[in-house]
Amino acid sequence: MGKKKDKKSVYILLTRTETVPSRVIHFFKRMPYVHVSIALDEELDELYSFARKKIRNPFRCGFIDEDINSGIFARDTETKCQVLRLKLTERQYQDVKRSIEVFKSDREKYKYNFLGVFLIYFHISFERKYKYFCSEFVDKVLKMSGIDLFDKSSGRVIPDDFRKCDKLEKTFEGKLTSYRDFLRSGV
Repeated sequence: MGKKKDKKSVYILLTRTETVPSRVIHFFKRMPYVHVSIALDEELDELYSFARKKIRNPFRCGFIDEDINSGIFARDTETKCQVLRLKLTERQYQDVKRSIEVFKSDREKYKYNFLGVFLIYFHISFERKYKYFCSEFVDKVLKMSGIDLFDKSSGRVIPDDFRKCDKLEKTFEGKLTSYRDFLRSGV
């Protein structure tokens, strides 16, 4: 088997929507992106994170399958994004898939770590069993797969850490609504 077939990638999607929580975090932290998701494919069809489960209720949150064509992303057509690629071996890729399956298999027990997301902005880590915020979740999935991008606990990882990580390759930046057109253009 050739080396190209041995390589796989996962994709990190950084976004900033026009939701109130997003605007508040952006106002106080001045990060260009305030939410992070992980995708198993370049098209972002298999996209996962911790966020609101219902578009109108920012307090009912937990593990979700995200879709860039529905929910908040469809409502907020001006959503800004950056797509980052993490190149993996086939084994690492399978490990990431298995790690995500842990969350998918019992999704209702996983809740949003509201206190953790609040305290992280004071540089305080507050990790709780079965409770995550978006960047904590993505980092945890990678760590469960033997991939450690940052020299800190998952409870201290923020979306901007992914943006600044030199182990990730930026493949796209712009409006999320333009991403699939970008892929089709082959640029």
